[in-house]
Amino acid sequence: MLFINRRWRTEKILLINDHYQNYKVYHIPKAQLVIADVPYNVGKNAYGSNPSWYVGGDNKQGESKLANTEFFDTDKNFKPAEFMHFCSKMMIKEPKQRNKAPCMILFCAYEQQWYFIELARKYGIMNYQNLVFRKNFSAQVLKANMRIVGNAEYGLILYRDKLPKFKNNGKMIFNIIEVERDTESPKIHPTQKSIKLLTKLISIFTDEGDVIIDPVAGSGSTLVAAHKMGRKAYGFEIKKDFFKKATEWIEESQQQQDLFGSNLWSLQNSNQHQQVTLFDSGNGSKI
Repeated sequence: MLFINRRWRTEKILLINDHYQNYKVYHIPKAQLVIADVPYNVGKNAYGSNPSWYVGGDNKQGESKLANTEFFDTDKNFKPAEFMHFCSKMMIKEPKQRNKAPCMILFCAYEQQWYFIELARKYGIMNYQNLVFRKNFSAQVLKANMRIVGNAEYGLILYRDKLPKFKNNGKMIFNIIEVERDTESPKIHPTQKSIKLLTKLISIFTDEGDVIIDPVAGSGSTLVAAHKMGRKAYGFEIKKDFFKKATEWIEESQQQQDLFGSNLWSLQNSNQHQQVTLFDSGNGSKI
């Protein structure tokens, strides 16, 4: 059995190669903000409008190995009710003070919004606001001469009763948010979100030192963004290849900022083959 020294857990970014359902093993703290990009259930048409469907992006070269494939073989195993139960349990309790309540930000397909709104209510998360993320580019290159292409993604802010912590610095924030192409971050995951977008959302709904959890961490972009903003971040990623690449990116990001040093541990649970990556603050803490 794997145990983490709880005295130091608030000073770490923790990425876990395991399913979020097993969260109790890791004794992670509850979050001010949960961020999750859930499977869109696009099935075998995942790359349908993307040049990646063809070899070299050229239809004259024939279909690539990505044609007629899913983004991830784990998508069909995603269980929304178990996911929402986790999120409801891992947000901090509703505080008495104003402007302190937690929330979750859910990236999802347009058609999934109403389903997740109703599902959240079953777990006591009663309120929502719709979000639209408008990009200045589109991945639907193959459809450009056939129809209007999509350049927007969709999401929800979900919260229990009180309005969540909100830091607008006196400026009006619209629910249609502009998203710039991220050309600086390594491309690890097919649905990877922009660091600039994530840091903006984190800055609005959290303070420095707050806890952020990403139950489906993927590329680790949420953890990288949280680190840049001085937040504590915890993530779960079940796919070993994404976990490995995310680990490398997080460590590189920390080294570049020279905030946490380069102390990195990867632990293997010999009984259950669960991996944990801990990023230490460089103060000599132990596991």
